[in-house]
Amino acid sequence: MGDPDSLSGWADLAYSNRHMVFEHCSEAIALLDPYGDRFGDLNVAACKLLGYSRQELLDWPVSRLFGHQLPDLIVFSQAVMEKGRGWTDELSCNCKSGERLQLEISATLLGVKGRQQMILVLREQSSERYQRDQAHTERTMRGGLIEWRNILNLFQESERDNQLLLSAVGDGIYSIDSAGLATFVNPAGARMLGWAPADMIGKNIHRIHHHSHADGSHYPVEDCPIYKAVHDGVVHEGRQEVFWRRDGSSFPVEFTSTPVIDDGRIAGAVVVFRDITERRTTENQLQTALEELKVLKRRLEEQNAYLQEEIHIEHNFREIVGQSEAILKIIKQIDVVAPTDASVLINGESGTGKELIARAIHQASRRSSEPLIRVNCAAIPAELFESEFFGHIRGAFTGAVRDRVGRFELADGGTLFLDEIGEIPLELQSKLLRVLQEGQFERVGEERTRRVDVRIVAATNRDLRGEVQARRFREDLYFRLNVFPIQSPALRERPMDIAPLAAHFLRQIGQRLNMSGRRLRNSDIERLQRYTWPGNIRELQNVVERALITSQGAELNFDLPDELRPAPAQAQSTLLTEEQMRGLERQNMLMALQMAKGKLFGKGGAAELLGVKPTTLASRLKRLDIEAG
Repeated sequence: MGDPDSLSGWADLAYSNRHMVFEHCSEAIALLDPYGDRFGDLNVAACKLLGYSRQELLDWPVSRLFGHQLPDLIVFSQAVMEKGRGWTDELSCNCKSGERLQLEISATLLGVKGRQQMILVLREQSSERYQRDQAHTERTMRGGLIEWRNILNLFQESERDNQLLLSAVGDGIYSIDSAGLATFVNPAGARMLGWAPADMIGKNIHRIHHHSHADGSHYPVEDCPIYKAVHDGVVHEGRQEVFWRRDGSSFPVEFTSTPVIDDGRIAGAVVVFRDITERRTTENQLQTALEELKVLKRRLEEQNAYLQEEIHIEHNFREIVGQSEAILKIIKQIDVVAPTDASVLINGESGTGKELIARAIHQASRRSSEPLIRVNCAAIPAELFESEFFGHIRGAFTGAVRDRVGRFELADGGTLFLDEIGEIPLELQSKLLRVLQEGQFERVGEERTRRVDVRIVAATNRDLRGEVQARRFREDLYFRLNVFPIQSPALRERPMDIAPLAAHFLRQIGQRLNMSGRRLRNSDIERLQRYTWPGNIRELQNVVERALITSQGAELNFDLPDELRPAPAQAQSTLLTEEQMRGLERQNMLMALQMAKGKLFGKGGAAELLGVKPTTLASRLKRLDIEAG
């Protein structure tokens, strides 16, 4: 029998720093023999995680724990054997409680005693981390000197194995004593920090790599979670912090500081840390991608809302109907200009089908697969023009509760149809000109410059050249829009198209109202051709629909206002000046107001009698200086 004091010294020698780090590391670490289907060794955390004693786990085949996923375990093991390391979160093991524990496993290939072994770092995937107590069991065997030497040899062999294990783990691991001085650093940790392990041993670890926050401000040691574990004996975690390298650079980390309890007192702490730079980069890229997806989703929602709105707008007709010389000329012009990206200015009275011409140009262009966005400039309040065109950001003005995409962004890649372009306020025309020239704009309240690729088709019932001369419309904007002018003729100028148009509306509206089978009589056509149609095609459509609704049997009852002047354009022998035309238009407008008894909109209102939209009526009254009421 040997001296007890000397034997105790031998045992203390066996419990070296590295053995202590391996045994009390907060991470569950296991040594796996992939050929023998056995664990070579496991630390305390691994035993606790799996719920079995070390001896049970060493005696059992590994497949007993992973038998339900044995093929997946074999595939993972083979991948690690080929690449030298691996990671998976798709394996689960059978715990002693009978439950299956979902694991995250990091593996590293290592040669131990001439055999290929795998170092496994096991982590429970549960978001709730419970505190893992560390325990030492001191063996106090009394016996002869030979028995104690056998124990010593066993500890020394474990020491060598533990050193190999800790050296092979990819995460950084170091231990500190109760004073905060480093007692052990594994190679991975030293490599990440840019130090040699020998240069860190005995140093205050906080001052070496944790001295400052991410912004460079001082990080007091008393606030450090790593050192709190030494004082309060509780496991501490860090997730939004950085470690500093020897060269002064930093990297984001997540770490766990676990206290080491020896004889009822806190002997120090074991710290496991991981460089999460790649994960942080991936998260940032994912966040950026999500933001871009939100923008695209918002834009698609805006486009969808707009298109749904457009579905409910009643178009004059779905195709250009007519065989008059004026219509054939327009069709030729569309064929010429549609394949280009040239701006088009459509001139004509309200209700002549300017929007139909714009749609035909878009459908025949290379942009036909992209949206055609329509903006009725006469219906937008002056204070909302900029927001409507360019959009705004949240908080840009009262009522801006969220970001809004403007019509230019909605039309990106497609065509923007600016109806009633002459109604745009003069102060906004310069901003519109900039977008047309440079393809750039800013949302209201935002400094970021955005780019768009939009083709412009504009329409107006005004004499824009006269508006330029009166300085109510910018000359440079006019020339920018008037690259390819198209004149949309009034219905009275092409009486030969009235019959086919009326027949077209009769079929279209009859199907919608389930009133098919009605026919036009020659007397109906002659009467329709005698009328002047101040509301043009839109008025003809309304008259046909009203005739269908009020018809009795197969006969149609066309309710036309009294004749104002001879209808056929070819019968007009006297050329009228612009002033005379405005006078006739004013007279016609006053008569409509008189017949409607001053009522502008709704059933029996002047807008319905004229066959025009309420916004168009309001625009004409303003232009002709007529006070309603």
